[in-house]
This record gives sequence, C-alpha cells and structure tokens, in this order.
Amino acid sequence: MMGLLGNQFIFSRERKRFGRQCLFSDRNELLLAVHPSGRLRLKYVLRNPRDNNSQKSKQMALSTVVTENVTLDQHGMYHYEGGWNVKEVNIMDEESTMRYRKKVERDDAWGVEVAHLLRDCMTMSSQNNAINIYKEFFADLDEDLGSGIRMKITARAINMFHDLWYPQRHLSMCDWMPNNPKQFLTTFNNRPSNPNNQANTEFPEWGNENALYLWDINNPIRPVAYYDTNETVALAKLCPKDENFMAGGLHSGKVCLWNTSELGQPKDMCPLEAAHREVTSALCWVHSKSNTEFYSGSLDGSIKYWDTRDMKMSLQDLLLEPYPKDIQNRADSHGVTVLEFEYTIPVRYVMGSDMGCVFVGNRKAATPSETILSHFQIFAGPIRSIVRNPFFVKNFLLVADWRWRIWSEEIKNCPSTLYFYKRNQLTCGTWSTGRCSLFVIGDESGTLEFWDLLMSHRTPIVTVKFKQSITHVSFHPHGHLLTVSLAGGDVVILLIEDDMRTATAKEKALMAALFEREISRGKLLEQREEEIKLKKRNSKLSEVEELRSGEKPPEHVVKYDHKSPEKFVKYIEEDGELRKAIIEFNESIDYVAYKRSKRVSHIERTIFELEPESEDPVPKSE
Repeated sequence: MMGLLGNQFIFSRERKRFGRQCLFSDRNELLLAVHPSGRLRLKYVLRNPRDNNSQKSKQMALSTVVTENVTLDQHGMYHYEGGWNVKEVNIMDEESTMRYRKKVERDDAWGVEVAHLLRDCMTMSSQNNAINIYKEFFADLDEDLGSGIRMKITARAINMFHDLWYPQRHLSMCDWMPNNPKQFLTTFNNRPSNPNNQANTEFPEWGNENALYLWDINNPIRPVAYYDTNETVALAKLCPKDENFMAGGLHSGKVCLWNTSELGQPKDMCPLEAAHREVTSALCWVHSKSNTEFYSGSLDGSIKYWDTRDMKMSLQDLLLEPYPKDIQNRADSHGVTVLEFEYTIPVRYVMGSDMGCVFVGNRKAATPSETILSHFQIFAGPIRSIVRNPFFVKNFLLVADWRWRIWSEEIKNCPSTLYFYKRNQLTCGTWSTGRCSLFVIGDESGTLEFWDLLMSHRTPIVTVKFKQSITHVSFHPHGHLLTVSLAGGDVVILLIEDDMRTATAKEKALMAALFEREISRGKLLEQREEEIKLKKRNSKLSEVEELRSGEKPPEHVVKYDHKSPEKFVKYIEEDGELRKAIIEFNESIDYVAYKRSKRVSHIERTIFELEPESEDPVPKSE
C-alpha cells in the first residue's frame, strides 16, 4: 500500500512453513551392548608389562576461521511521474495535471507509444523469467572444453646468461645472428664506474676485458665465440645480409670491422684522423650489391658513410643540422643517437638525435641540403630507439625520455599518430616479429611491458619486473623468444606464448585499418591547420587593404588629365619631390658620362700583331 513516507510491501507466510518445533526430553536409552567371548579368552597370551596407547575414536581437531565481514545495505526505489510540460501545467495542482493527462490521452500517437512501451516491457520481463540467474549452468562440462577460446598471455624466463668478467660489465645491446637463429651476440661496455677496481675472469682464453661474446641459447655456461679489441666498444651490429661481417663503434670515435668466422681482433679499423670526434653512438647497415656499406653516427653530430673494403676514409660525411646548408656548421648540428634503415626502402633512412628530433635522409643526394629531407621535433630528450613495424614498414615505434609514439612518414607536419607516456625514463623498445600489434617497452626501473594495440591502449597486457635497469630488448626472428639486456651484464631470454607471437588475417586487417585511420586523422588535422593559417593570412591582407583604402590622399597631390600637357607640366612643377628626384637622376647620368670620357683604354698587342721589322733599314739622312 502507498503511504506518505514511501512505498511499503507486506509479506505474509503460514506458520507451518517455518519448520517443525524442536522438543527436548530426559531419558535413558541403550545404544550398544557387547558381551565377553570365551573363545577370545582362550587366545589371550600373557606378556611382560608394557605401556601401549590406543585410540579407537576419530581424531578431532579444532580450527578457527575469521570470515570476511558482510556489509548489508537497504535500497529503495521511488517512482516519480515526470515528463510534465512545466510551462503549461502546475504539477502541484491535481486538477491541472488531470486536464493535461486527458489532453495527452486524446492524442492519436499516445496509444501507439503505450503499445510500444508495453511490448518492450513484456520482452524484458520474459527474458528475466526465462532463466534462473542464481543457478550454475554447464557445471558438468569439461574444463578444457573452452581452452581454445581463452588466449594465453604470459612470458616466462627460460635461460639467463652472465658476463664472464667480474665485476660484471655494462651490457649495451644484443643482436641475433641472421642465418643462425639459435645464436645471439652480446655487446658489453666495460667503462668502469670505479677505475681502481680491476676486472678479473675465470676464462682468460676468451679475450680481454673488451670482448664481445657469441652465445648459444641452450648453453649459458660457455660462449660459442668471442671478438675483442684493444679499445672500449660502444656498440656492434651484424650485417643482416651477410653474417660474416660485423661492424663496431668504439668510444674513441673509430669504426672497426670483424670477420665472424675469425676470432679475436678486428679485421680492419679506420684511422684516428678519419674517425668521429666523440663516441660512436649509432650504426646501421644499408643496401648495396656487395653488402659492405654502412652508416655510423656520433654525438659530435657527424654521420659517416663507410665501405668495408676501404676503411681508411669515409665515402661521405654529413652533419645532422635541422636546416642544412651547403657549407655546414658543426655548432648547429645535433648529436646522433639512433640510425635506422629498411632494406625494402633502399633510398630512405631515418636518424634520431639527442635533442628529440627525427630526421629523414636521402641516400642518393649529393649535397647536405638534399640529403636531409625533413626533420620533426617530437621529444624533449634523446631518442633511444627507432624500430619499424615488420608488417607495416611505414610505421615506426619511437622511444625517448618518458614517452613512446607510433610515427608515420606519410604525415609531414603531424608525424605522431599514437602517443603513450610513463613516469619512469624509457631506455628501449621494439616491435614483435611475429604479431603485428605487439611491442615491448623497457625502462630504467627494470619494468618490461608488453603492449598490444588490438587489446588495450591504456594498460599493458603483461608486465615483467627485473631488479636491474633494462638497456636493450630484441625479438627472435620467429617471434617466440625475447632477449632482455640488463645493465648489470646479464641477458634473460623470455619464452612468449603462442597466442602472443602469431596474428590472424583478421587481426592484420584491423591493424591496417587502425594505422590508416590514424594517418587520415593526422592529414585532416594538417588540412585544418593550413585552413586556419590561410584564414589568418587573408584577414591580415584585408585589414591592410582597409587601412589603405581609408587613408586620405596627400594635399599636394593634384589630379591631372594625361591628355593635356600643360596640366602635366604644372603638376610636375608643383610636386617638389618629383622635381628633386629628376634633378638627382640627371646629375647621376652626367657623372657617369664624365667618368666614361676620362677613361683611358690600353690595348696590348701580341707578338703576332706587332709590325715586322725590315731587314735592311733605311739610312737616316744627314
């Protein structure tokens, strides 16, 4: 029934449905009686006195459990009749509401609306009564029946590789062998934080303290090969098309070349006068018929083009300037941190600077202004990684400072399409070689995050925590393994589940649509920006024209008729500025004529133009 304070519902039930009454009584009842047996008495054997414990009843134990508190709350529902036209109806007046209700009921559309409303209500009520929401269905089915529907998203460590030197060196990067997917190369940076600590090793036969190691994924105890040098190595990269060559950059700015089939010292090294001025911070192999050419970059702002067949001098030098000129200035150049090249696009290569800029270069250009096509200011700090998507090569993953972005070369003024950020400084990142939408990010706190653009744009799908800072990550060419380089000198190999290393045709189509949508959005923003600039330019021009049209002509300006020469002469005589300009012009012409008249020309003749002297000269008359 309806009350003034709200709704009330009275529920009644019969007393017999509450349960039977519990009755208690006091009486004796024999439950069990066992009489002695004579046969068992004859089998009784006397023994020496001894203590023996017997317990025939079940062992009981007392345990206490603190259950969670259940908080109960009462909720009510208040039905309010609304939808009144406040301008015509006073909802506090019962007669006014009654008249308005009759007016609405007389409308032809009222019956149709009520019928639709009843049909929707009956449909919802039937759906609610069709199934018991408190009952568990399909509980008798096998647990493995839906295993194919659920996606396994895990990454577990299967092996760890340690540095052979103590104290362990700083691990800068890892690189997989192109033709042998079971081996990878580790590059160490042995610049010690404390010079007084001397490095020691239990394997002195495996190179010096600058050695690089080639490991097998199944043997973390001893490396397969080693390559060393007498100077500190900053980074090294294997040639993707020919694994017999490996280029390295040294902290002195030099560039060297190893032959992977030969252990020990580098095969060739550039001289100091041809090297960079600072540490070699970037390397990338480029497309060539002989697979012997690569680029090197340094923090001094220079980029050098090398041919391994002649390392005495670089083929081409370039300074990374935002606005290059034919005569370059090293003071205006940015330090190079990353170089990236894709073999399917042999003309272009991408450079990252320590100022957060991305540069696009042309390999076929001859001058610096033609080589650097464009640059984009994207980050505030140095760029750590530039990696192309293996499935969509025009889209990059850029990692710098505390942000990472998905970048596309098709957009000129707005290259960033997707943007993510984090509180910690980022150190590395790469795309998955097996799944088109998966990439990983590592930071200085030791957190490795797996991101999938088809699943979430806000949170990572998997997070793995390490105790040391992550310096480099690299996916196996097949996509099922991931090498994680730690700053302490260890390499951890993670095994990726099958669902995280494969992509269906539908998922590839979704990723293509995602990139295309973001690129079109960027192009629309570019067009809108151009429209705004054009509108401002036109508004300024219109303002200038209005100001010019609103100005009054000078008082000394007199309108004349060009058909009347007398009026034209009068106009010239009255205009003092024009008369002065004519006088100065005449004086300049007279001065030029005077200088020409004073000019003396000397004509020198050659020996062939001189008049020949006669052999018999005529004697002079006395």
